[in-house]
Amino acid sequence: MNIDAWLWWLIGAAGLGIALVITAMPELGMLAVGAVAAAAVDALGGDAVLQVVVFAVVSVALIAVVRPIAARHRSQRPRLATGIDALKGRQAVVLERVDGSGGRIKLAGEVWSARSLDTGRTYEVGEEVDVVDIEGATAIVM
Repeated sequence: MNIDAWLWWLIGAAGLGIALVITAMPELGMLAVGAVAAAAVDALGGDAVLQVVVFAVVSVALIAVVRPIAARHRSQRPRLATGIDALKGRQAVVLERVDGSGGRIKLAGEVWSARSLDTGRTYEVGEEVDVVDIEGATAIVM
């Protein structure tokens, strides 16, 4: 039984796809796409050398282009901040005088205890302040 080269390329691509799922190594997926491209070259009548060249070029090009993009996205902070991180940087309104020892603010519709980042600075009722950090249940403002 003689199996065409394009079928071997597709079998290789399937094997790489399975390995991708098992190992979670995205490079294997890029190699699988290269194998599919080589199968297409064989189906269009390309010789073995051209198939290997297309496999190598497509695989290397995908790894060279996609990996840096993926690494950049992986290193970025998530755009949707939740919990305490979502409150940092927001504005609040002073409800009770805030100084270095304490006070109260209205932040995101809730009343929070707060203290001034600069211990010598005082914020009066009605002033808008920026939340720079959250320590426990206390907002640090400036």
